[in-house]
Amino acid sequence: MKKIKLTALERSWILYDIGNSAFILLVSTLIPIYFYSLASDGGLNESLYLSYWGYAGSAATLLVAVIGPICGTLADHRGFKKPIFMACMLLGVLGCAAMGVTAGWLAFLVVFVLAKVGYSSSLVFYDAMLPEVTTDARMDNVSSQGYAYGYIGSVIPFILCLVLVLLGDKIGLSAGTAMTVSFLLVAVWWLGCTLPLLKSYRQKAYVERAQHPIKDTFRQLGRTFRDASKEKHILIYLIAFFFFIDGVYTIIDMATAYGTALGLDSTGLLLALLVTQFVAFPFAILFGRLSAAKDTGKLIKLCILAYTGITLFAVFLKSQWQFWVLAVLVGMFQGGIQALSRSYFTRIIPPQQSGEYFGLLDICGKGASFMGTTLVSAVSQITGDINTGVGMIAILFIVGMFFFRVTVRIKS
Repeated sequence: MKKIKLTALERSWILYDIGNSAFILLVSTLIPIYFYSLASDGGLNESLYLSYWGYAGSAATLLVAVIGPICGTLADHRGFKKPIFMACMLLGVLGCAAMGVTAGWLAFLVVFVLAKVGYSSSLVFYDAMLPEVTTDARMDNVSSQGYAYGYIGSVIPFILCLVLVLLGDKIGLSAGTAMTVSFLLVAVWWLGCTLPLLKSYRQKAYVERAQHPIKDTFRQLGRTFRDASKEKHILIYLIAFFFFIDGVYTIIDMATAYGTALGLDSTGLLLALLVTQFVAFPFAILFGRLSAAKDTGKLIKLCILAYTGITLFAVFLKSQWQFWVLAVLVGMFQGGIQALSRSYFTRIIPPQQSGEYFGLLDICGKGASFMGTTLVSAVSQITGDINTGVGMIAILFIVGMFFFRVTVRIKS
């Protein structure tokens, strides 16, 4: 478990994780609570609030699942990856800033969906850069450090936002103004952390630019689907990833909304999720170093099994202290399963087609998240029981584990 010294390019790549993680931390903490106040003012009850929040997340992930593979395949052409990545990042940054000046719960959800699409789309190209910024031997470690420093680095703007929201009245700021400043602060942080990567990244793995790149993109995408279907270990891994990462993303997207709907104290929820970030940092680093000595497949299985137990624990969640326990447990395994599943996939695909293959992975990841949030929202709305809706997530981890075990056997 030797510590590695990062190159300048690896540091720039990791810095983008620090930038975009500030946005997703805001999405997981303050934004659901802020939306709850907008929804309450608009006359929505707790069940409808949770349902509409879930549907908005589902809409964003469904859009990315559709456009991700197309843009990913286009980005594999020489000179395309960085410009498309920058356009998606700017959509997310501008959407984040715009959420602070949007009135009404419905308009807010529309802007949120656009910002989330920009954020998620940028990750397709960011992940596809991994084999170009590091070597195969360092990949697990660099991937894990990306998540690790993303967790701990995103805490800096989050704490500033938390101070503004909780103590803003002491300096004459209304709750709405405090949130407006918070959205702008996170947008500036995200943009600033992206600049070193935009300056230093050069596309090394690519296919030559075609005479008709858009037309050829759809042809290549069709070939990629056919190639993936012929490579059984890739196809089965995509199916496994579809299910187990669904559970991870659904927990991330709906944890605060779930706690708020249960009537738990909002300040306690925010502090608990702040603890998640601090716990996730050392454990993401730990999983990265363990991967040098232990089989990556076994570590992913461990994370899936742990998340299954976490979901079952969440079904019986009633009080604040249980939410704190849940936050710590999630922090222990969140970075590990995300980082190792990314680097595992990078190893089994052709590097010159990383954009299009990560576009396919994004169909599975973001498409799955659409299914997970919709499932929780629909079951909660139909049954009127939020805990029952959350319990559905465990099924996804069980199915994911089954298919991942099949992947490992085929790969072996």
